Amino acid sequence: MEVLPNFRLACTDGDARASICYRYNVVVSSQSVHQVASADFPTRWGKFRIFGFRDTAGKEEAVALVMGDVRSVPPLVRIHSQCLTGDVFGSLRCDCRQQLEMALAMIAEQGAGVLIYEQQEGRGIGLMAKLQAYELQDAGLDTVEANERLGFEADLRAFALPAGILKTLGVSKVRLLSNNPDKVAALERGGIEVVERVPCEVTPSSHAEDYLKTKKEKMGHLFSR
Repeated sequence: MEVLPNFRLACTDGDARASICYRYNVVVSSQSVHQVASADFPTRWGKFRIFGFRDTAGKEEAVALVMGDVRSVPPLVRIHSQCLTGDVFGSLRCDCRQQLEMALAMIAEQGAGVLIYEQQEGRGIGLMAKLQAYELQDAGLDTVEANERLGFEADLRAFALPAGILKTLGVSKVRLLSNNPDKVAALERGGIEVVERVPCEVTPSSHAEDYLKTKKEKMGHLFSR
């Protein structure tokens, strides 16, 4: 586990990830959110409370699964981007479903935590474009090259809504379950202190090896192997 007492990700023009880091650190700010609903939510990992949130502009929605006391100490938090192909259909092209289930299991084991599920399919490009990117990857491009061939940035996600959700839940400090240092910086820019980055590593399928290699080499994700 990596302790980050005052994490700030600096990006320079020479950094391969500069455009992504710059966008995160500009876009993410304090954002007002509206709680739409909440309900008891029993799962095979235990009993959660599910909250529905929408930003005040009505353009973005997300849900938060909350277990236990998340205010007394910095809780374990996972921000998970929607992946229909992985989360629902069990695709082996990515590690998304494994990460989702790992996060829910870790929160349940600790008895407290938050999982925020955002509608950001394909790192923000949408489902149909994601399938087009799959087609390009079948032809030899990697996941970043495919997005760029379609006219998108490597990663279109922003994290203003999760920061706003955490604040609404009364959470100002978190232990973030993520392999993505840019996400740490984005949350901090949104006013949430990340006191620790907890690795979210799973044993990947052989079908996902190239995908994860690209995330490590081109997007700066942190893996121990």
